[in-house]
Amino acid sequence: MFTFFLARRFFRANGSESGQRASTPAIRIATAGIAVGLAVMIVSVCVVKGFQHQVSDKLTGFASHLSILDIHSFGSPETYPVVTDSALIQKVRQAPGVVRVQRVSQKMGIFKTQNDFSGVSLKGVAQDYDLSFMRQCLVEGKMPDFRDDRASNSIVVSRMLADKLGLKVGDRIYSYFFSQTIKQRRFTVAAIYDTHLKQFDNAFVLTDLYTVNKLNGWQTDQSSGLEVQLASFDFLPAAQQWLAKHIGGHRDRMQRTYSVVSIRENPQTASVLSWLGLLDFNVMVILIIMVCVAGFTMISGLLILILERTATIGVLKALGATNARVRHTFLWFAAFIVGRGMLIGNLIGLGLMYVQWQWQPVRLNPDTYYIDAVPVELNLWWLLALNAATLCITMLALVLPSLLVSRVQPAKAIQFD
Repeated sequence: MFTFFLARRFFRANGSESGQRASTPAIRIATAGIAVGLAVMIVSVCVVKGFQHQVSDKLTGFASHLSILDIHSFGSPETYPVVTDSALIQKVRQAPGVVRVQRVSQKMGIFKTQNDFSGVSLKGVAQDYDLSFMRQCLVEGKMPDFRDDRASNSIVVSRMLADKLGLKVGDRIYSYFFSQTIKQRRFTVAAIYDTHLKQFDNAFVLTDLYTVNKLNGWQTDQSSGLEVQLASFDFLPAAQQWLAKHIGGHRDRMQRTYSVVSIRENPQTASVLSWLGLLDFNVMVILIIMVCVAGFTMISGLLILILERTATIGVLKALGATNARVRHTFLWFAAFIVGRGMLIGNLIGLGLMYVQWQWQPVRLNPDTYYIDAVPVELNLWWLLALNAATLCITMLALVLPSLLVSRVQPAKAIQFD
């Protein structure tokens, strides 16, 4: 292809005559604009997507994607029992994307030491409950063996609650629960966790399902509800719709009505997920700004190239080259510059992300951001999309400036100094 060959000669000649042409600084600025813009876009997408996934995984690790509970429990400090027998669990597992269905029970109470007290929400789990997330968050102690057929008398408290009440692993603490009478229990602190999720760490205490059901006076096949874990957030709309159709609004044998609540509707998690969703808008603004910067620098660089090579354009036209062929030559020339800038931008962006992923030099305050280091998520399809979009948008922006070639007249251009 003649235009490609000619553009490559121009590109090589420009590089070998560094400092001798007026276009050299413009090309360097254009290359830097493409490189910096793409690097910033890569860093923005990798960090924001990593942050969204890490925080959302923490939320689902504690609260689950979907909950099935009594309709009166929604927004109430106390929970109402529903029948969560094996038949209901098997039916829930038929929903799309479901990987785990777990029974939980809750009871509000007060923990009291000699010097202080605090309100808590006792969360009871059974032997089939997935505690892998909580084990990752343990800072002291060992996770007890929680069951639904016997009491363990052990609890797992948060670092926040332990610091408030002055508790250590192995300490015993009295707790009080109120219904028709005041019930007292003495628990042993088996472990301490820290999820950095204040809305949970401030009050939630883990224990066995058997103890919580006894405190509530419920039958063995009753609980506060079911926590439904999905394979990913992608299944959330379909799974919620399926469960709402087949289970929501139905009644158990005690005439309690089942309700299906999404993590996006849960008051404890909805605000955090909404905040995470707003980060997509911030990323989009950054992408638009960076593409505009890259486009403007390339437009100015292309205009300088055309003006500098006006005599060459005149010679090509005098030899019979059409306007379209000359335009294609300069567009190929610009594509070489864009390609070099994108290569440098990828090296810078991916290099920075590798350093952060490997050594995590940039730290965060977990009390504010829920995690202790800037997260990184490398997605091949996102990277390819960023590179393709940068190349396409930048080259489309250069089509209009390249029309300047058609205004060059060979007779005058050959005399152009």
